[in-house]
Amino acid sequence: MIQPGPLNLITDVAGLRIGNAQDHNIKTGCTVLTANQPFVAGVHVMGGAPGTRETELLAPDRLVQQVDALVLSGGSAFGLDASSGVADAMRFAGRGFQVAGKYVPIVPAAILFDLANGGDKGWAENPYKSLGKTAFEHADEYFELGTIGAGAGATTATFKGGLGSASAVLENGITVGALVAVNALGSATVGDSRHFWAAPFEIGDEFGGLGPARQFAPTKMPKTKLTAGANTTIAIIATDANLTQAQATRVATAAHDGMARALMPAHTPFDGDLVFAAATGQNAAPITDIDIMHIGHAAATCLARAIARGVYHATPSDADFFPCWATS
Repeated sequence: MIQPGPLNLITDVAGLRIGNAQDHNIKTGCTVLTANQPFVAGVHVMGGAPGTRETELLAPDRLVQQVDALVLSGGSAFGLDASSGVADAMRFAGRGFQVAGKYVPIVPAAILFDLANGGDKGWAENPYKSLGKTAFEHADEYFELGTIGAGAGATTATFKGGLGSASAVLENGITVGALVAVNALGSATVGDSRHFWAAPFEIGDEFGGLGPARQFAPTKMPKTKLTAGANTTIAIIATDANLTQAQATRVATAAHDGMARALMPAHTPFDGDLVFAAATGQNAAPITDIDIMHIGHAAATCLARAIARGVYHATPSDADFFPCWATS
């Protein structure tokens, strides 16, 4: 039976650290995943409106096969600057891909749109570079969920979104974890209820224990926040398995099933839904195609659980446009 790791966080994958920084006045923030060593990474995009940095180099046929960090950020295109702050901090620390005696940190990123959530967006200078640097400098094994980091200004169609995470340890000892900033066009809950779409995958009462909704109208379009134009759910899947870049890309692809299980609708033309996959290789056991199938399934279920946990842990702040699940 698959069980969560000790923290039920993506950092149950040994060697990973997560850093968060947020500005609650602006209602935004960013989240950084880094590790003790460079790690293999892949990516798969299924949303129709993505915003990314350095994702092209994650293709299996590219020169660089490992990255130094991954960034999830609010701020739409402005938020891509968070990676610059992370790269500066990593270069100062002597981290990065070595070229001609120089360190060039490889820091792919994805952004979500939180510019219409009620926060003060009248900044004189882009705040995301500073937020990225701060997040990297505070990276640790333990981190909070909900209204924090890239989830600080996130919303869904019905409740505030947030930063979520979950993990699972497979029967063969491989650990899989998910990290997600939930800012969906659709909803993580069924209709007007507080029941999560992800309820069939819940372990214990990690997001309230309400169980599945008794019924729903499968032919009716779920509620969306289409008029707000403020969408995108971005995620990272991590494992300690020794994956190639092509295998990591396959895991990222499979993980999107978890997004579709936990959010309705998902992968719309108005979302930039994206999943990174990171593999540390700390578990050196040989990997077969069957193992990739099991890792991909665990990635999808972890992501579904993490999405619900991000909404479940959201907390209220001034000038919110949406209620919190916990206080509704």
